[in-house]
Amino acid sequence: MKFLNKISKIALVGAVTAFALSATPTLAQTLRLLTWGGYAPENVIDKFTAETGIKVEVTLSNNEEMIAKLRATGGGGFDLAQPSQDRVAGAQAEYDIYKPMDLSQIDASQFIASMLDATKGQTTLDGDVYGVPHVWGTSGLIVDTTKAGDVKDDLDLCDAQYEGKVSYRLKRPTLIGFAFSMGLDPFAAYSDVAAYTEVMNKVEDKLIECKVNVKTYWSGGDEIMNLLRSGEVVAAMAWDTGGWKLNADNPDITFVAPKAGALGWIDAFVLPKKGKADEAAYKWINFVMQPEVAAMITAQAGNFTASLGADAMADDALKSRFQGSFPPADIDNIKWYPPVPAGLEAIEGGVLDRVNASK
Repeated sequence: MKFLNKISKIALVGAVTAFALSATPTLAQTLRLLTWGGYAPENVIDKFTAETGIKVEVTLSNNEEMIAKLRATGGGGFDLAQPSQDRVAGAQAEYDIYKPMDLSQIDASQFIASMLDATKGQTTLDGDVYGVPHVWGTSGLIVDTTKAGDVKDDLDLCDAQYEGKVSYRLKRPTLIGFAFSMGLDPFAAYSDVAAYTEVMNKVEDKLIECKVNVKTYWSGGDEIMNLLRSGEVVAAMAWDTGGWKLNADNPDITFVAPKAGALGWIDAFVLPKKGKADEAAYKWINFVMQPEVAAMITAQAGNFTASLGADAMADDALKSRFQGSFPPADIDNIKWYPPVPAGLEAIEGGVLDRVNASK
């Protein structure tokens, strides 16, 4: 009898322990997110943590730094990252830093179908899909229309009247934008290294020639916005959201889609190869793609997302500025970034280094 009582006590302790374990949130963990500024606002993180018990650690970065960080660790250190969709398939082919997406874990009904399909297609490698879309937008020109009203295309930044008064980044969007403005098609040359090198060489010559007009090569959003606010710079190559934020304070400054076409980008969700919290990552993706949550991100980042129906919840002023910068013809003329083939970034890096070093 004592033996049976002892067995009963053991069983009771085991049952209590099992209940306690089952009552503990299975996802009480941390999601390490490598992303852009504004994509994970505190109010969104707080809401996510309250609903799931998952903490979110955010590391802010950009395309070049994301790939460099993941390359250095073989895809470790983070559970979810957000490179632009054109930086996924090529980086995976060259560095093997991501793991395939399990699309059964994604709530596809929350995405704009065409954008989801396009991103899946552009991030596919050897039959596996490595990315799904999140935030999208464009880069082009931000112009003080009272001081540089005739700047309509990237090449206009090289006009002699703007000596020392323009700015752009020494990054690949500048190379691509100038190429299109020069009547070249860099995306068509992606598959031919020799042809792409020739395009980049022509762009390099133009950027060196144009260097006298450059006040500074900006590196951060706050920097270029302050230069435009102060009037030190009257026209720049930058993102649409920067132009719209400035326009809210000064109606003379606004974003202008270049005649050759604005450059369209989509920042995707990808899973780093050595990430340890895939379940939490999928929960975050599905959470932020809910229209009401996506609208909270748009309010912070200023860009729209691939969330179906979220645009209806966006601020009316933002929608108005978007329509002012993008008449229908300019929307149709957006040049969407295709995947970057392995090796092209080395060509671009050499061009940027030589432009920077030139006198």
